[in-house]
Amino acid sequence: MTSDDDAKLIEQGRKMFAGDWQFIWASPSIETLPPMAGLEVAFAGRSNVGKSSLINALTGRNALARTSHTPGRTQELIFFDGPPESNLRLVDMPGYGYASAPKTKVMSWTRLIHSFLQGRSSLARVYVLIDGRHGLKDVDETVLKTLDKSAVSYQVVLTKADQVKAGELAATADATRTALLKHPAAFPEILLTSSRTGAGMPELRAAMVKLLKERA
Repeated sequence: MTSDDDAKLIEQGRKMFAGDWQFIWASPSIETLPPMAGLEVAFAGRSNVGKSSLINALTGRNALARTSHTPGRTQELIFFDGPPESNLRLVDMPGYGYASAPKTKVMSWTRLIHSFLQGRSSLARVYVLIDGRHGLKDVDETVLKTLDKSAVSYQVVLTKADQVKAGELAATADATRTALLKHPAAFPEILLTSSRTGAGMPELRAAMVKLLKERA
């Protein structure tokens, strides 16, 4: 792809996410999911990795997705619709790996996520958010294996890039790319982002525009 193509995708992504994005649905169980419509991309990650902050940064809305300093607060699948012409829906998935949550709650979250991944034909990609300060953890590897088994295409997004020295971030990114070689459903490229500075958001928006074009 040429730099002109990249620039076009970035501009199309900017326009799409500058439109009206709205919360439409919250599903605590697989039985309460909204009807499938358009293309869906989901955001997964450990509790407090910054999923809600990333969604807010993507859409330029400070409070579209609820953010919390309390790990494990998001216990439902949260759906956001873009402008009608975008044909795109964002899904904020419950955070995983929160050790203090009751085991029954963790099991119910796990079942919900697994059922969603395996039964949602409109789900085009999962963006797995990894804290750029820490890199992949064992619990992340477990989720990646689940995505591999579900045959769901996914891409890793390193978050909080502004809080890491450039050399350390590069080393974490290299280690992550190497680890992903073992995962058949993983997209080979990773994205480096910061919700606070906006770094990486144009590229992430562009990736979604490209996905929409490929699935059109």
